[in-house]
Amino acid sequence: MTQRSVLVVLFNDLQSLDVTGPVEVFAGASQAAGGAYEIRTASLDGAPVRTSSGLTLVPDTSLADAVGPHTLLVPGGNGTRTPDPRLVDWLRVHAPRAERLVSVCTGALLLAEAGLLDGRRATTHWASCDHLARRYPAVDVEPDPIFVRDGKLATSAGVTSGIDLALALVEEDLGRDIALTVARHLVVFLRRPGNQAQFSVQLAAQTARREPLRDVQQHITEHPEGDLSVEALAARARLSPRHFARAFQEETGTTPGRYVERVRLEHARRLLEDSPDGVEEISRGCGYGTPEAMRRAFVKTLGTAPAEYRRRFRTLTTK
Repeated sequence: MTQRSVLVVLFNDLQSLDVTGPVEVFAGASQAAGGAYEIRTASLDGAPVRTSSGLTLVPDTSLADAVGPHTLLVPGGNGTRTPDPRLVDWLRVHAPRAERLVSVCTGALLLAEAGLLDGRRATTHWASCDHLARRYPAVDVEPDPIFVRDGKLATSAGVTSGIDLALALVEEDLGRDIALTVARHLVVFLRRPGNQAQFSVQLAAQTARREPLRDVQQHITEHPEGDLSVEALAARARLSPRHFARAFQEETGTTPGRYVERVRLEHARRLLEDSPDGVEEISRGCGYGTPEAMRRAFVKTLGTAPAEYRRRFRTLTTK
């Protein structure tokens, strides 16, 4: 088996989990596959770095002495806000030579500063997506997914999504069984799909200020199979349909119909990943009524049918 080298870039004030999460995935895969990966860390001068949480990481080498890796991983953290120009210069020269370029969280800002994301699709931590898009308009920023692949470039969202991306890369390199072994050891999903939203619906939407509207949000989450028409929800909030629809959008940032669609889709995705129930039963339990209605919703939003989604993303609990 060909051994793949993984080089992790270190710098002061990085987010420690951006490093340790993917490293644990690659290390676990290497152990399971007889040394499939050689993992090394490097800082600008080979000196120890201090993470944002106060941990000290001691690199294996300096970036100047690092041999061109198969996979170059750039973490994020507060240190990406005002990066050392020498680090940006090193990335600009050496990162394109890697066979696979990976960033976790705001590591995408370092790649963008080095001009490596121009004309490419990328994501980053939800709180930095707007900044990435404004500061680097040549980058096609996708704020929703937990990770984005664009050729040999792979960027992930905040912190723990680096684990999801690393598992996806291991599955690509070594197959599903090895990735499954690592995921089981780390007690995580085999991997969340890259196009899964960074937020659940409840986190993505604002929480309504008024109690009747908050009650409606909770009711939608707990009863996706129910009558969630504007008229029924307005009656629950004791408002007229027109007043309810206007107030709901003002306080949550989305329409009642859109909110219901997203809750139902999220609920269906979780059931497809975790439940042994059939597609027809899940479609009824999520309020779609028919498998065809659920299929249309999946294809429209995710670009894949429920059966294919289940095949690709069924989690460990069903194994």
